[in-house]
Amino acid sequence: MATGTDQVVGFSLVVFSLVIFTYYTVWVIILPFIDSDHIIHKYFLPREYAIIIPLAAGLFLLLFVGLFITYVMLKNRKPAKKAN
Repeated sequence: MATGTDQVVGFSLVVFSLVIFTYYTVWVIILPFIDSDHIIHKYFLPREYAIIIPLAAGLFLLLFVGLFITYVMLKNRKPAKKAN
């Protein structure tokens, strides 16, 4: 059973994910159809970052997953037995 703290952290992560998803969706899908001189454009980064940020995040994710797998494999490696 989840404690109150676990539920608050989980709810916070869900809300944070929904905010990021909504921001990115508006930025990438809806914003190109709005005139470039509209005031809403000042709340969003330039469109180039719509590709750069997820690409960088994906590369960092792959890097950390690879480092974690390497660490676990090296930690669990058994020493080789000597043949007499």
